[in-house]
Amino acid sequence: MTLKTPLHVNGEERMLVADSRTSLLDALRHHLGLTGTKKGCDHGQCGACTVIINGRRINSCLTLACMHDGDEITTIEGLGTPEDMSALQSAFVRHDGFQCGYCTAGQICSATAMLDEAKAGWPSNVSDTLDGDVSLSDAEISERMSGNLCRCSAYPGIVKAIREAAEGEHDEKL
Repeated sequence: MTLKTPLHVNGEERMLVADSRTSLLDALRHHLGLTGTKKGCDHGQCGACTVIINGRRINSCLTLACMHDGDEITTIEGLGTPEDMSALQSAFVRHDGFQCGYCTAGQICSATAMLDEAKAGWPSNVSDTLDGDVSLSDAEISERMSGNLCRCSAYPGIVKAIREAAEGEHDEKL
């Protein structure tokens, strides 16, 4: 069954006309032309397809596009451009938080939402306390990013980039 679903993607309204069984990942890539979000495992295990929906990170391969009428969807294209990168994107470049680049969009979307979660005081499995005082140690960042895999093992650069963005150490654009 084909549905018309209005989607609010990266600050603009887009009309999706697709089968009701179309995943959000396939809708973004194949119907809306937003190819920054990658298909890795198609089972929600690698995080390459991570996008931000209403401020929360989600594996777009595990949700149907038609379920997100009225939601605010942000992809890597909505976080910055090569000419005007977000602080986190710039930090990934500075700290070589990528190698082949396949997982990078999902890593950056996940880290963007993760930083907001930490600011809001959401604890993780390794947090020292549950009272909202979150310190982003290497262990804390690694735990919070554990749903995003990198086959090239760029993890040290990813952690450094996230810490820099969290601490606001380097605000200039590349």
